[in-house]
Amino acid sequence: MADSTIKILSVVLFFVLISQGYSQCSLSDLSISQFQSGVRVQGKPEWSVTITNKCPCVQKNVILNCAGFHSVERIDPSLLKVSGSGCLVNAGLPIYKDVVKFKYAWDRPFQLNPISSKISCS
Repeated sequence: MADSTIKILSVVLFFVLISQGYSQCSLSDLSISQFQSGVRVQGKPEWSVTITNKCPCVQKNVILNCAGFHSVERIDPSLLKVSGSGCLVNAGLPIYKDVVKFKYAWDRPFQLNPISSKISCS
């Protein structure tokens, strides 16, 4: 009886792990790095931003906190769309293995922290 219970629990645990993408993903799996590109736009330094998803699952509808965000350089709205204090990344499309990159120009870098996303492990 004990052997069959252990086997059933092992199978259930296996399927739970598979359905969760082997780990629980969170916003902290979104890595955002910024650096100065060395270019100046209208006298302001240009910042290159790279957003990477380190989760084995896709994250979509990623929203960054971008309160007070400004840029004198146009940003493709399909990469970053500013709406109030939130910014939609990649037009809400999934971020998986590819990175999302964009540039902006302002006096200082902005703290672009993720505040929400929809995680899908299918």
